Amino acid sequence: MSLRPALSAAAGAVLLLLAAPTVTATADASESVTVDQVGSIASDGTITLSGTYRCLGNTGPVFVSSSVGQGSGKARHGIGGTRAVCDGAEHAWKNTGKAGPTDLEPGAAHVEATLMELCPQGGLPLPRFHAAQERDITLTAG
Repeated sequence: MSLRPALSAAAGAVLLLLAAPTVTATADASESVTVDQVGSIASDGTITLSGTYRCLGNTGPVFVSSSVGQGSGKARHGIGGTRAVCDGAEHAWKNTGKAGPTDLEPGAAHVEATLMELCPQGGLPLPRFHAAQERDITLTAG
């Protein structure tokens, strides 16, 4: 099953978020997303990030998205998206994406993971954020 249509919808929803700033995040302590302290980078620029998530009560599809950056620059690279199951249990997630072979390198990096639902509102899928985490990690060659 391809996630490309769903990820396109997610990207569109993020654009809608910019136009609809009244969308709020859920502050439920029983919902969380974590980032593992080590990720990997292959010689062709393929990045693999992972962690865990827990969420409850969704009406639309939920995804764990992630991005990574290095150094003091603001450049971030989106790394995949995993479909989430919001049943209250803790689940593992793993996202894989490709940066250019010279964009990132093994070493210190900063990752942000977000647990986001596409809630149907008035016929449009608007984002509802369940949880987010930012963390400094190490990218290892692999």
